Amino acid sequence: MSTASNGDRVRRLPNYVQVADAYIFQQTIDERLKRVGVTQAREDTMRIAGVQYIDQVRRALKLPVRTFNTACMYFHKFRLVHSDSEYSYPDAAAASLFTACKIEDTLKKSRDILCAAHNLKIAPPDQLSPDNPMFEPASRTVIGLERLMLEAAGFDFRSRHPQALVVNLLKRFGHERESRIARLAYKISIDLYRTFAPLKQTTAALAFACVELAERIEGAWDSTQAAVVENEYPRWGIDRAMVMESLLDLLDLYTTNFRSHTALSQISLDTFLAVRIPLNTECDRGHLPRYTEYIEAQPPPSPANGTWSNGGGIRQRLGERGRDGTVRFLLDPERESDEARVRAQYVIGDGGG
Repeated sequence: MSTASNGDRVRRLPNYVQVADAYIFQQTIDERLKRVGVTQAREDTMRIAGVQYIDQVRRALKLPVRTFNTACMYFHKFRLVHSDSEYSYPDAAAASLFTACKIEDTLKKSRDILCAAHNLKIAPPDQLSPDNPMFEPASRTVIGLERLMLEAAGFDFRSRHPQALVVNLLKRFGHERESRIARLAYKISIDLYRTFAPLKQTTAALAFACVELAERIEGAWDSTQAAVVENEYPRWGIDRAMVMESLLDLLDLYTTNFRSHTALSQISLDTFLAVRIPLNTECDRGHLPRYTEYIEAQPPPSPANGTWSNGGGIRQRLGERGRDGTVRFLLDPERESDEARVRAQYVIGDGGG
């Protein structure tokens, strides 16, 4: 291809390929939260409130835990891409639950979700039905947000459901199904989704963390049990640092003012503080990092196409779809490669083609 003359306008074809993130580590979470301009205090408040909304509504609609898990994953990923000034958290929470209902095949209409949320706040005589015209505007908003939920997640329909593995581990470690430790571990696996831990770790790491925390709270954890549990790690492809990160994420939740919104609100703060002390000691002795896979970011080079894209997806304000060109999503990697080769024939660099 001939070199462009000085009078020619240098053109670039805007292009951004988004690959779905199977895992989003703490470093990336911090970067994206900074990019959307939310403070840590507000982030905590919005996250807990949104998950609380999802949990209350899914219980009212008698939806399974799998739907709750998936809804929380979509809610967290959506908030890592869109600033909370662009939407209200009830709308985002309702949209994430609506999306999860489709993915997990527990179909509910957007009106059903909005109606259930409304009826939770009023007395039975004043409750409304889903076909009430009052829910029409909010229903349109939820349906519009559904697309943005999928885009923010990169059309990744994978989720993590540690509850089944929690039950299997409890049985493997000799705990009865109806024991206090078993009930506690299951509740912890629900509270886990009030944190970012499910975005960062595998199902196995999450399940081991839930069981260990339940045993520590009940005083059933000792060096013998620790040796038995840690011998299981290689089988599941995890290590102590991965489990420790999830444990500390949970304890961060339980030792803040948000503890009253969790399933373990009846357990005293002193209990959680007593559990955390030996974990902190273990981290110091074993030189375990607070967050796995955390590398300090280096100053980025100049962007190749003149603009930065959000690492979590197509970054745009609500309602601005297509402002910078046509938005397309390719699910076939071979087709993407073919298009890239064709596109390369027409792209002119700084020094010519």
